[in-house]
Amino acid sequence: MSKRNVLIIGGSRGIGAEAVRRFRAAGDNVVFTYNKSEIAADELRQETGAVPVRCDVKFSNSVRIAIDKATTILGTIDVLICNAAIADFNLITDIDETRWEEIIDTNLNGVFYCIRNVLPGMVSRKSGCIITVSSMWGQVGASCEVAYSAAKAGVIGLTKALAKEVGPSDIRVNCIAPGMIDTEMNSNVDPESVKAIADETPLCRIGKPSEIADVMEFLASDRAAFITGQIIGVNGGLII
Repeated sequence: MSKRNVLIIGGSRGIGAEAVRRFRAAGDNVVFTYNKSEIAADELRQETGAVPVRCDVKFSNSVRIAIDKATTILGTIDVLICNAAIADFNLITDIDETRWEEIIDTNLNGVFYCIRNVLPGMVSRKSGCIITVSSMWGQVGASCEVAYSAAKAGVIGLTKALAKEVGPSDIRVNCIAPGMIDTEMNSNVDPESVKAIADETPLCRIGKPSEIADVMEFLASDRAAFITGQIIGVNGGLII
């Protein structure tokens, strides 16, 4: 298999960092973005040889600049993975407009900005793979996570619609919807809640970031050449 040029949005920590490791282990050229985690990004660069680029996906201009840099480094982008996200836990009546907008801008609008900047090159080459990352809460909703659930549900709708739009250009678009994964984002969830979710999960545990990265690598490969527009739940059977 020839080397792929992979851009991972939100790649300095958690699932994104495991994706960087997974694609680099497969021999691919990788650029990844980070926002605030400069130290973690540099450590990952030293570990893997992947190239970090700063980007705040809330802002379209920041995305454009970052993708221009990534394209200069990679030449072309064969695989785009939209992984950047933030979470919040609040009653809807306690979410102010600024926080709502920050979550929607990061988790949904950021996906749009990234795809809009990468897609023209894929269309001109008539090839490409886009992987979005939603959540099981985007599928079924989570109490006290209305903003996060709404944004992640939007990612699912975007994925399905885009797959229909760009399929004739031989571009595949799929979405991964992780369950509870052992990442820094979930580190503020109290142990009792984590245990309760694990107990409700048919496989009786929460997931590992590497298990999401493995699915990303599969979806980006020729083994998934006839898969597009799909929402792949990686949740241990909690959401069926």
